[in-house]
Amino acid sequence: MANRQRFAERRKASGYSQEQFASAIQVGRSTVQRWERGEVDPQPWQRPKIAKLLHVTTKELDDLLSPDAHIPRLVSNAWLNASTPLPDDEFGAHELARSVQSSDVGAETLQRLEQSFDELAMKYPVSPPQELLERVRKHSAYVAHLLDARMTLSEQRRLLVVGGWFQLLGATLHIDLRQDHAATARLQTAVTLAQHADHAEIQAWCYETDAWRVLTEGDYARALELSLIAQQIAPVGSSVAIQATAQEGRARARLNEPRETYSAIGRVQEMSTSLVRRKSAEHHYQYDPGKALSYTATTLAWIGDPSAEDHAREVIAQLAPVDDIHKWPRRVASANIDLALTLLNGDHLDEACSAAQRAILSGRIVPSNHWRALEVVKAVEFRKVSGSSDLREAYQNLKAIGS
Repeated sequence: MANRQRFAERRKASGYSQEQFASAIQVGRSTVQRWERGEVDPQPWQRPKIAKLLHVTTKELDDLLSPDAHIPRLVSNAWLNASTPLPDDEFGAHELARSVQSSDVGAETLQRLEQSFDELAMKYPVSPPQELLERVRKHSAYVAHLLDARMTLSEQRRLLVVGGWFQLLGATLHIDLRQDHAATARLQTAVTLAQHADHAEIQAWCYETDAWRVLTEGDYARALELSLIAQQIAPVGSSVAIQATAQEGRARARLNEPRETYSAIGRVQEMSTSLVRRKSAEHHYQYDPGKALSYTATTLAWIGDPSAEDHAREVIAQLAPVDDIHKWPRRVASANIDLALTLLNGDHLDEACSAAQRAILSGRIVPSNHWRALEVVKAVEFRKVSGSSDLREAYQNLKAIGS
């Protein structure tokens, strides 16, 4: 690969030696050298910090990381050949305008793709992840097919954006199914598409989504780090800014940092009240007061705050349709887990066991959340609650179905 001389020059112009630059990003000097030789690319989570140190946007950083030998042209190389007569100025302007405007994609196709994504994002809370994943795969393949077609510059950006959304949703579904390698690949692709489209919101959602994944794996410090990066990238007042702050609160609760946890909860509540809703409340990437209530219930339950009980009961009362547990949105199952944890702390053992069993039998706990159900099962068994064997059996059946 060609050297990235412009990247190295920008680093020098910003006042960093290779060693100083490596120290600022917390990598070895040899890593910076390999970046500048074009042997490897910085990881997605390193790019925001690199862009900040170099005082460039993520799009400008992307250009700096392109091989210096590659200079994109808007006109044919044949026009630059000395033996080829150049067109007159008027013709050249008309030809350039025609090239930019010609398209084999069209606004209607893009609109349908965007509507399809919104539809899938709204089905996410109530649909089995494997079912949605098949549709996401088909739409992603179609986006990849369209990328080879002629299109205008504005259409290209819209296609990159909707492709990034589909990749992000696909990554979320893979995480739900505990398919980590596929989730990583889709998150990396989503970040790449978002960087090319200069779409900060998708980039921030990628870091927030990865924060949730590592939190479910027990790496709470890394979850906190990723949630803070997401907040730095997120557009001010956006849904992802709120969600990333909520994720910070959950990570801090697991790290047993009560003061910082309550601070995060307060910021979430403040931001969510002033959020301008752009999509339906059921949309997975639209924050709303109901989500704030649900996240608060979980965070308070993890920090051991008794008020989690009231929050969890309110979520259940608002979202549970009649008594059919199989029609619950996932947030209701999660709220029953939160309720069970809080009731156990308050010695309401039988009701805690009942709430946990309702959550497990609902079928609304995806594999990425099995660990939360297991925490309750173990707590019930430790307290020797009557019915703990039935709860363990229900959990084992849940695991068998999800595997």
